[in-house]
Amino acid sequence: MPKLFIDTVGCQMNVLDSELVVGSLRRQGYELTSDPRSADVILFNTCSVREHAEEKIYSALGTLKGHKEAHPDKILGVLGCMAQKDREIVTRRAPYVDIVCGPGQLARVPELIEQAKATRKKQYAFSLGRAEAGRLEVTQSFESYDPTRDPAMRPTPFQAYVRIQLGCDKFCTYCIVPSVRGPEQGRHPDHILAEVKQLAQEGCKEVTLLGQTVNSYQFHHGDGRKSRLADLLYRIQDVSGIERIKFVTSFPRDMTDDLIQAVRDIPKACKYLHVPAQHGDDVMLQRMKRLYTVAYYKEMVQRCREAIPEVAISSDFIVGFCGETEEQFATCGELIRFARFKNSYIFKYSPRRGTKADQLYQDDVPEEIKKRRNNDLLAVQSEISAADHQRQLGTRVAVLVEGPSKAALKEQGNAAYQEMTQLTGRTMTDHIVVFDGHPRLIGQTVEVRIEEASPWTLFGVVEPMQAEAAQLSQQGPPRDEPIPAGAAYPAKRRLELNLV
Repeated sequence: MPKLFIDTVGCQMNVLDSELVVGSLRRQGYELTSDPRSADVILFNTCSVREHAEEKIYSALGTLKGHKEAHPDKILGVLGCMAQKDREIVTRRAPYVDIVCGPGQLARVPELIEQAKATRKKQYAFSLGRAEAGRLEVTQSFESYDPTRDPAMRPTPFQAYVRIQLGCDKFCTYCIVPSVRGPEQGRHPDHILAEVKQLAQEGCKEVTLLGQTVNSYQFHHGDGRKSRLADLLYRIQDVSGIERIKFVTSFPRDMTDDLIQAVRDIPKACKYLHVPAQHGDDVMLQRMKRLYTVAYYKEMVQRCREAIPEVAISSDFIVGFCGETEEQFATCGELIRFARFKNSYIFKYSPRRGTKADQLYQDDVPEEIKKRRNNDLLAVQSEISAADHQRQLGTRVAVLVEGPSKAALKEQGNAAYQEMTQLTGRTMTDHIVVFDGHPRLIGQTVEVRIEEASPWTLFGVVEPMQAEAAQLSQQGPPRDEPIPAGAAYPAKRRLELNLV
C-alpha cells in the first residue's frame, strides 16, 4: 500500500480539510504514516492567518529538501490557505514541491497526485480570486466535498467537525480569510443533517459546526424559505446518538435572539459561545472594520447571560494592531473584566500581505511592546478564569471523557491505556476537567465532583456509580482483561494536529 503523511497547521477548518483529504486518498488505497520520510506522498495543509504558521511550513519543507532530491519519485504537496495566497512564493522558496493546491480545490488532490506521478510536472489548482470574476463564478470555484470523511483523522472517534459554511464576507482589515477561502456560502441543511446522521452511526457523540462566522449561516431555498443556524440546531437535536452540539466561531453582530433562545432551549446544545471581540476600543474596532461598537458587544453579552445564566463565553483579542496606544490597549482588559470570559485567545498583530490593513496602515507597534501587552492581557484573563473556576469548587459536572491527559501521555506513553490514569474531558460549558479513571471511560459521559482548580483547568473525582455505569456500557473486553495499546483511544495512530 502506498503511504501518506499529512501535517496540519491552523484552525479547526484546516483539521476538517485534512480529514477529508485523507478520506479521499484512503479510498485510493493509501495508508497513513506518522513518518514523512517513509511516505510516498507528503502533504502540508497550511494556514495564512499568522506569519508563524507560514514559517513553520517553510521550515518543514526545508528539512525535506535533501530527502526529496534523494527520492524524486515521492510526491511533495502544499495545500490550503498559504498555497492559495502565496502560490508563487511557495514555488520560489521550495521549487522541489510537486503540488500547490488552494483550499477550494482540495477535492482534486487525488487527481493532482496521479498527474504529478505520470507527467513529473508541477501541478497547480486554485480557486478564482475575488477580482478575477463575478461573485457567482468565484463562489462556484470553491468546491465543497464534505461527505468524504475519515474517522481515523478525528481528534477522537466520538467527536467530529461539520462544516456548515464556506468563505467569509466580513472583510476585517487584518484578515486574509475572505481572499483565500472565497465568498460566504451556506451548505444545504439537508446535506449537513445527512452528514451528522452518518457521524452518529459511526459512534460520534459530539459535533462542532464550523464556519468562519458560523452564526452568519444562511441557506436560501428555492421556494423563498431561508434556513439559519438556529434552524440547524433544532434539526440536529433530533439525531439519535448525538449528545452534544457546539458551533464556532461566532460574529458579534449575528448573535441573534433566535439563536440565543435555541442554545437555551435545546438540551444537546452546549452552553458555550465563542464570540471574538478582537478589541475593547471603538477606534480600533473601526480600524479593524469589525462592524460593531464596544457598547454593542457588551449589550450582546448581557443578552446571552440574561437568557442563559450558566453560559460560558470566550473571546479573541489582537494586541499591537496598527496605531494602538496604551490607553486603547487598556480597554481590552476592561472588556475582559466586564464580560468575564471563560478564556480568551490573545494574538500579537502580524501583518498579512493582501489585507487592507497591510495596504492602509503602518505596523508601528514595536515587537517588544506587543509581547508585553500580550502577557499583560493574559494576566488579566488568568485572574478572571481563576475566579470562575474557584466558584465551581464542590459542584458536580457532566464530562465527556476525551482521553488521557497530556501529562499522562507524556509520563506513561502507551501505559496510559493499560491501567488507571489521568483522564481529561470537557463539560457542557467547554470547561476542561482532569481526573483519575480507567481508560474504558473514554468516550463516555461521567459525573465529576470538582475539588481543585487552576486558572485553566478543573480537577475532580469521578463519581463511583457514574464510572461503573459508564464502564458497563462501553463495548469491549471484560474489565479484568488488559486493553491493547491504543484500543480504547487510538490517538497514537493518529497524526498530531499542530493547531496555532
